[in-house]
Amino acid sequence: MFELILFIATVVTGIIMLLWRLLASEERRAGEDPWYIDYARSFFPVLLIVFTLRSFLVEPFRIPSGSMLPSLQVGDFILVNKFSWGVRLPVIHHKIMEIGAPERGDVIVFRWPGDNKTNYIKRVVGLPGDTIEYQDKRVILNGKPLLIEPLELAYEFKTSSGRSVAALELTEQLGDSNHQLLINPEASGRLLNRVEVPDGHYFVMGDNRDHSSDSRVWGFVPEENVVGKAFFIWFSWDVANGGGVAFERMGDGL
Repeated sequence: MFELILFIATVVTGIIMLLWRLLASEERRAGEDPWYIDYARSFFPVLLIVFTLRSFLVEPFRIPSGSMLPSLQVGDFILVNKFSWGVRLPVIHHKIMEIGAPERGDVIVFRWPGDNKTNYIKRVVGLPGDTIEYQDKRVILNGKPLLIEPLELAYEFKTSSGRSVAALELTEQLGDSNHQLLINPEASGRLLNRVEVPDGHYFVMGDNRDHSSDSRVWGFVPEENVVGKAFFIWFSWDVANGGGVAFERMGDGL
């Protein structure tokens, strides 16, 4: 919705400026401009720059939930690279240039398939053609369980209702990279029988495995729903501890 409003505002201010130049007489243009021309002249360049950057290069997002703990915390503000895998037309999101594709382990922002509007952020676990299972709190990718480091660290976080939850922090190897994840020993966990990722889709999961609604629940993410690759934490507000800037998280890559 914000993207559409930004697009309309950019177009309207641009049209006002263009019509003024084409239709107004030289005498009128030489005099004092009407208030709406002043506003259009002031806002159009700013709107155009913001719209271009946001639509084709990078877009900021805020992390609203703990489903990606410990990698991303509630209150993190991230940047998403929208150019990593291609160029899409704004508003209609139709891809006009292919550059690449998400890889296993990438953290991506996408429009939730349930309504194609709400933005979600998860980690790519399965690519088109992969088989995925989730048994005994282990991901089984193409018939092989993902490697998990035996070191288990205590981790505590609060749910959206304020309830404290104790979890174990583990390291999982996915593709060529490692990432941290949380497992709640007291939670029953979600089971997933063997499924195959269809062409043009991705299987995604939250790093907070027992507190994430993801592809285990609502299915695969279509390629056309992918917004971009999360790559940088540019600001963080320490929501978990009552507020305050979390300087130590600012500048972290993903």
